[in-house]
Amino acid sequence: MDIVYNREMTYSLDLRKKALKYIENGGTWKAASEIFEVTTRTLANWLRKKKQQDLAPKIRRQSPSKINSDKLKKYIQEHPDAYLREIGKEFGSTIQAVFYACKRLKITLKKRHHTTKKEMKKNEKSLWKK
Repeated sequence: MDIVYNREMTYSLDLRKKALKYIENGGTWKAASEIFEVTTRTLANWLRKKKQQDLAPKIRRQSPSKINSDKLKKYIQEHPDAYLREIGKEFGSTIQAVFYACKRLKITLKKRHHTTKKEMKKNEKSLWKK
């Protein structure tokens, strides 16, 4: 099981040090916020972390997917009319987990209700009668 580390939303350690050094050298919080494009709340958090001797950004672990992508693709190819709840039952997961797994794989499972099909047929017939 591979562990994926997500660092998209973190600021570099170098940027953190520069911003705090700017404030320590007499710069205002507001000016530092504008120059380094971070909020004053973020600067305050960094200052607090620096006092605790841990200014480095946290490494956040992204949990691995419960649903195997290859197995899901194969199942959907074999059962193209399956509903999310049926797929969830097959993989032992929730409807939401199946939805997000399909979204991640760019698979759409759109179904038309039989009432919609009937309405479309009625509309189509009425168009031809005119």
